[in-house]
Amino acid sequence: MPRPKILITDDEKPTRDVMARLLSAKYECLTAPDAEQAMKTIAATPDLALLITDYRMPGDNGIELIRKAKAANPALACIVVTAFGEIDLAVEAMRDGADDFLTKPVTDIGQLELRVAKAIKTNALEKQVEELKTRLDAKYGLEAFTGKSPAMERVYRLIHKVAPTNSNILIEGPSGAGKELVARAIHSLSTRSKGPFVAVECSALPSSLLETELFGSIKGAFTDARDRTGCFESADGGTLFLDEIGEIDANVQVKLLRVLETRTFQRVGETVDRHSDFRLVAATNRDLAKAVAAGMFREDLYYRLNVIDVRLPALKDRPGDIALLVSRFLKEFSAAYGGAVTGIEPAAMKALEDYSWPGNVRQLRNVIEKMVVLSSGGRLTLDDIPDEVRQGADAAVLPPLAPQPLPPSQPSQPSCLSEPSRLAQPSQPPQHPKTLAESEREIAEAVLRETGGNVTRAAEKLGISRRTLHRRINEWRLK
Repeated sequence: MPRPKILITDDEKPTRDVMARLLSAKYECLTAPDAEQAMKTIAATPDLALLITDYRMPGDNGIELIRKAKAANPALACIVVTAFGEIDLAVEAMRDGADDFLTKPVTDIGQLELRVAKAIKTNALEKQVEELKTRLDAKYGLEAFTGKSPAMERVYRLIHKVAPTNSNILIEGPSGAGKELVARAIHSLSTRSKGPFVAVECSALPSSLLETELFGSIKGAFTDARDRTGCFESADGGTLFLDEIGEIDANVQVKLLRVLETRTFQRVGETVDRHSDFRLVAATNRDLAKAVAAGMFREDLYYRLNVIDVRLPALKDRPGDIALLVSRFLKEFSAAYGGAVTGIEPAAMKALEDYSWPGNVRQLRNVIEKMVVLSSGGRLTLDDIPDEVRQGADAAVLPPLAPQPLPPSQPSQPSCLSEPSRLAQPSQPPQHPKTLAESEREIAEAVLRETGGNVTRAAEKLGISRRTLHRRINEWRLK
C-alpha cells in the first residue's frame, strides 16, 4: 500500500530536512522552500494528503499559502507551524482552513506523528463522505439535496449526524419534497447500507392488505393465502421505510407498536414469534402531533416513531434554491432529449421563482421536463412556461374551508378517511350524533363538489394524500 504524501514547506532547509527525516518512515515526504514552489508541487501532486507549512516565510506567509492550497485542493489537510507565543496566528490559520497547528521547536516526535496522522485521517473521512454524497446523488437523483438554503443545510447536517445511529426516524414534509430520497440517503450513509432497503407506501393499500404486506402470511391463513415473507422480515439487517405512515388505521397501529417495542412479529395466521433486526424510517405529509391531539393517531406509537424528527421544507420556503434546481434539471433533460436547450431567460426564471410550487420539487422537475420537451431549442423563454405557472394560478392550493354546518346525514357505508385510535367524547352529545364515517364522508363530498371533482385539489384541502382520497371514493362508491 503506497504511503501518504506530505509536503513540508519552510524557508530554512535544515528545519524541513529534519522534519522530513522524522516522518519518512510512514510517509512520502516532499519539501518546498517557499509558497510559490509549494503551490507548484500541490498542482503537480493531486494525491497529496497533507501540507505542513511554517508561518513566517519570504513572499506569501503560511496562512496565505493554506488559503491558496485549499482553493486548489479542498481535500488537502493543512498544519501550520508557528513560533511559541503566536497563538493568535494559529487561531487565524484555523479560521482560514488549517486543520491543526504546531509550535516551534518541534521536539516531541510522538506528538508530531500523532497530529499528522489525525489531520490526514480526519480529512480522509470528510472526503469519503463527500464522495458518498456524490454517488448517492448519481444513483438516486437526489434533487431534494440540491440547494444551499439554511433550511436544507440543516437537513444535510442532521442526516449525516443521525444516519450512523439505529434510532427510529420520522421524516415530515409536504408531498413531492423528497422524503423517500432522504430515507434512502439515511440508509446509504448508515452502518446498514449493505443490507436491504425496503419501502412500503402505506396509503396505497387497504388495512387487510397492508397487514399482510408488513407481517407476511402462512398458507391457509385466509382464502388464497400462501407462505409469504413480509416487509419486517425482508428488512432484516437493513432499513424499513414506511411512507405516509399517518394513513394506517388503528388496528395496524397497535400491531406496529408491538413490533417496535419487541422487534418480534407473527405472520398472519401464525402463532410463532419471528425476530427481525431492522431500522425504521417513517414519513408523513400530515402533522402527526395534531393527529394525536385529535385522537386520529396513537400517542404511544407517535413517540416511538418520532425519536428523531427530520423536517423537509416546502419548495416555497426555500425560494433561493429554485434557480439551482432549474439549472440542474435543465442540464439533465437537455442531455436526455438531444441537448438543444442551452439555458433560460431571466424573465422565465423569475416566473418560476415567483410561483408557489404546491407540488414542490417533484412538480418543478416535471415542469422543466415538459418545457425542454416542447421547446424548439436555444434558451427557454416565458412562452415556454406552462400557463398556470406563468400566470401564478396556484390552483392546487386554496384557502381552507371555513367551518360550515353540515346537512342532515344520509346513509353511508361505514368507512372513514383515517380511522382513529381514540376519540374525545363531546360534553353534550347531540340527540342524533353522526358517526365519524358519516361526518367524514359528508366533508369529503362537500370539498369534492367545491373543487369540481378535482381529486388532487380536494386531497390538499382535506390534508390527506391523493391515493387515500381515491381509496375512500371507491369505498363510498362516489361518482
